[in-house]
Amino acid sequence: MGGIKSLAKDTAIYGLSSIVGRFLNWCLVPIYTNVLPKNEFGVVTYIYSLTALLLIILTYGMETGFFRFANHDRWRDPVQVYTTSLISLGFTSVLFMIGACAFCGPLAELAQCGDHSSFICMMAIVVGVDAYTSIPFAWLRYQKRPVRFATLKLVSIAVNICLNLFFLLVCPWLMNTAPAAVSWFYDPAYGVGYIFLANLFSSLVTLMLLYPEITGVGYSFNGRLLKQMLTYSFPLLILGIAGVMNQSVDKILYPYLAPDKTTALEELGIYGANYKIAIVMVMFIQAFRFAYEPFIFARHRDRGDGDETKAYSDAMKYFIIFALLIFLTVMFYLDIIRYFIAPSYFSGLKVVPVVMLAELFFGIFFNLSLWYKLTDQTIWGTWFSLAGLAVTLLLNALLVPRMGYMGCAWAALACYGVMMTASYIIGQRKFPINYDLKTIVFYSVVTAGLYFLAEAITTPSEIVNYGLRTLILAAFCTLVIRREHIPLPFVTKHN
Repeated sequence: MGGIKSLAKDTAIYGLSSIVGRFLNWCLVPIYTNVLPKNEFGVVTYIYSLTALLLIILTYGMETGFFRFANHDRWRDPVQVYTTSLISLGFTSVLFMIGACAFCGPLAELAQCGDHSSFICMMAIVVGVDAYTSIPFAWLRYQKRPVRFATLKLVSIAVNICLNLFFLLVCPWLMNTAPAAVSWFYDPAYGVGYIFLANLFSSLVTLMLLYPEITGVGYSFNGRLLKQMLTYSFPLLILGIAGVMNQSVDKILYPYLAPDKTTALEELGIYGANYKIAIVMVMFIQAFRFAYEPFIFARHRDRGDGDETKAYSDAMKYFIIFALLIFLTVMFYLDIIRYFIAPSYFSGLKVVPVVMLAELFFGIFFNLSLWYKLTDQTIWGTWFSLAGLAVTLLLNALLVPRMGYMGCAWAALACYGVMMTASYIIGQRKFPINYDLKTIVFYSVVTAGLYFLAEAITTPSEIVNYGLRTLILAAFCTLVIRREHIPLPFVTKHN
């Protein structure tokens, strides 16, 4: 139980940067949806879907590879593992940035940017820098320095948000009231380009803040170590590519599959904005991931305390319980949460519950992935993700021309459902873990029942509805606390 408490503590701290940061970025969505035309927000959605894919390619699984070899019995020097990874990623990132900037014109056309080749150059630098800094951030996680990790992430996010506010709100206001103050550098026609410029500055600030982690170690490059790390990480690269394509390929392909090509970018903007509402589930999964990978590798290295697999089972159970709580919270208060996007985007709210369930399935799949990471059988992760990708591509091709962006949501749910199920079935044969399926199914059924109960007792009064849903949510929390015997910090036991 001590390991679970440590995991929960680290998840909370890492979650500060992930959840608070994503929440603050989430708060930019109402600005984007109110300031930008739908088609321009569609461009933003499209570009960031591409950069997510490129970031996975440029990190090529080295983040997980670093944790594996830094805790490996064969390699006693974690600093050498760190610096070898850093040199490798630095080299490939620089090559990528040079190549992308050299061919920014043709790439801009492919990326739906028209003649704005500067968008490509900026985002190429952002992706290159972010890929490189993923290893110093992994080093902080390895050293169990979540506070510095969270601080640097939050500073970067603050810079990005402040610049977004400056370019999208302050500068247009100054152009109307005191144009001489900003006209020398601000061009209203540049539009979404300022979103990418803000991202560029925040990534460069992060790079500078990581200077102590980058320069404060003795560099030692080991070619044999790198070869073994690449061998281990290559399946994770394929896994990552397939995984991010499962998340992004619907947005990348949508302009080509949409029933009406003339409004495709507008519809993509609506889908992208409503997808952001479901980001709460993604925030929790990412926060959990930051703590979980170091936890499972360290736990596996120090095995022998007799409760290794019990810890993994408990982690899965509590992850699902908390994720179900998030699902209920978002769905119960969706009528309020929806105002984070402009009313003209409300037509896409129907995707939110489907997308949230899809992300829950992905979170469970990530939890299940420990078996092939610990047994060095990462190729299985590749097969699962490729199977999911096949489902994604097939269902997008079949459903999007008929259902529009709703087809994207159902394809995502099916994709992650297939990956989750396949990983569980094969994992129980390769690395058996006695997951508490009875409890997991119980809470899943209870969640479904409470969701439909809340829908069934809806009244004409919003105040009454919110009151009833709050009581239902409180009942769910009480059930979990009592059934799992979770101690409350404000309750004192008396003998």
